[in-house]
Amino acid sequence: MMRIALIGRSELLYDTALLLKNSGYDIPLIITAKEAPEYTKTAKDFESLAKEWHCEFVQTPRILEALENIQKHTDIDVAVSVNYSGIIPQEIIDQFPLGVLNAHGGDLPRYRGNACQAWAILNAEDKIGLCIHRMIGGELDNGDIIARDYLNIDINTKVTEAWNWMTECIPTLYLESIKELEADPKYILEAQSKDWKDALRCYPRRPEDGKIDWSSSAEDILRLINACNRPYAGAFCEYSGSPLIIWDAELATPENFVAAPGQIASIHNDYVEITTGEGKIRLKEIEYEGKVMCPKILFKSLRGRVK
Repeated sequence: MMRIALIGRSELLYDTALLLKNSGYDIPLIITAKEAPEYTKTAKDFESLAKEWHCEFVQTPRILEALENIQKHTDIDVAVSVNYSGIIPQEIIDQFPLGVLNAHGGDLPRYRGNACQAWAILNAEDKIGLCIHRMIGGELDNGDIIARDYLNIDINTKVTEAWNWMTECIPTLYLESIKELEADPKYILEAQSKDWKDALRCYPRRPEDGKIDWSSSAEDILRLINACNRPYAGAFCEYSGSPLIIWDAELATPENFVAAPGQIASIHNDYVEITTGEGKIRLKEIEYEGKVMCPKILFKSLRGRVK
């Protein structure tokens, strides 16, 4: 059986570690760093795992500080990396005969970089990709693809669903990759194209990018709501001088109308309809002044508007 090093943080790496260990693989080395606030698994959790498995544990935000620890384990075949806090240089990658594998939530070679699931929703793609690939030091999401899976999406798909799918899929896809490399160390599913025209670089999104422009079409606004959804900060607008976050919405039944964008068009028990630059959208769950509620609780008059 192959021997595997773990590099990184988060519950995704933790769950991957459990699956690999329960599948019979030896894990002699765990390298981690301080967890981010949103992670449910901490560096202490990885330290406890290392003690239970009698393997070496290193905590450092600078992986070159762990070089000597890695070099002591000359029989490790490959490393698995998830959410490490720093860049992993080629000097570290070269310590493992089969390199370092990385999980990337984008359809490589397109959708390299950050917030790829949100950008795919905004770009009206019909699927979101998830790839396990070999890392190349100093290059972004490059290297041979070992395994790939897809989540089919449509205009109603929230980024929350994509995150839940990746959480469930990543450990299994890592296990699939390890088994392929165990059977054939030279195995690749696809060599990534080196032509820059085949790649799409995705840059980070910020909370303020969720500001709704009600003069946009209902379809574009719905995609923004879904792309900014949990675990992100949410798509937002303003009502009566206070921020209003929209967590759940859908397209309204088509209707010919004339109205200013952001006009409250109808109030129902389960939803409120708002006009846009093209079509109307139904708000089904909102957050206002720190309270999540049905829109009917907030909106009382058709004379109101959001902006």
